[in-house]
Amino acid sequence: MRWRTTFTLAKVSACVVVTVVALAALASWQAQPPTSTVVDETVAAASEPPAAPGPAAWTSEDWTIFEEKVRFGAEEGLADLHLGEAIVRLAESFVGATYTPGTLEVPGRERLVINFREFDCVTLVENVLALTRFVREDGAEVLADPVEARSRYEAHLEQVRYRGGTLDGYPSRLHYFSEWLTDNASRGLLRLVTGELEPATDHESVRFMSEHPDAYRQLAEPGVFDAIVAMEQRLGHAPDRLYVPQDRIAQVADRIRDGDVIAATSTVEGLDVAHTGFAVWRDGALHLLHAPLVGRVVEISERPLAERILSIGSQDGIMVGRPVEPPRP
Repeated sequence: MRWRTTFTLAKVSACVVVTVVALAALASWQAQPPTSTVVDETVAAASEPPAAPGPAAWTSEDWTIFEEKVRFGAEEGLADLHLGEAIVRLAESFVGATYTPGTLEVPGRERLVINFREFDCVTLVENVLALTRFVREDGAEVLADPVEARSRYEAHLEQVRYRGGTLDGYPSRLHYFSEWLTDNASRGLLRLVTGELEPATDHESVRFMSEHPDAYRQLAEPGVFDAIVAMEQRLGHAPDRLYVPQDRIAQVADRIRDGDVIAATSTVEGLDVAHTGFAVWRDGALHLLHAPLVGRVVEISERPLAERILSIGSQDGIMVGRPVEPPRP
């Protein structure tokens, strides 16, 4: 049985948590973790149908950054590199970008948020993966038609952010990152490799959202709280989650590759994952490329990954997903 931390706002420092927890600790913010859930059919039948999603909004700055990154990818030949290397090269280009939690929590109905100016840990992972796919599958030539380029990028981003790759209201966002991993794996976008890394099993149910509804504005909307509870119950009936305990990470690090998605598991009761980023090898040591805490920027961790996890009380291990080339139609 894993040791668990009783939830205290002042104690937790992470990203999936930080978007809710660290900001709540600051008291002047209102935010939620950057992930989502799908409406259970029984709940959907008993509640109002979700409003159609609003259109994605691109600022001129977002388009400029997007265009720069796509052209960078073309100039660097990222379409021809090993996928993991291409992911790391694109992720590195965002080092120095601002960490800002809660960027997905925009007013109004759920819509696909486009933001290349600032990131939390999950939106960094999602945008880098979507950008990598755009560079490798669509290419810089599509930029000549901005409407088409935006549409294709939005499709890639929606694929990784929402359950089943379809935006269908707030509950369809993959809120719990362990489900983010399994859902993307089920659609061939990544491969779960935690089971190959001498894992342990986490039996605890996820219930963080339903136990802290005041942290999530959308849970007050008709039917949404019930949909989240139904999602948590469904995840509770899924196979137990595998994770690599913190004291084993150093032993299995050589099996983790550049560009693997790293999910740091949480000691907070009811929460599966506290932080995410990409695996990056530097000078023979495995590090984390990630968007860390409030007031900081996207960075490559100073400490190797194993040391970093051991030093953070709210994290106790990792899950690992390896992006793969999606199946061709």
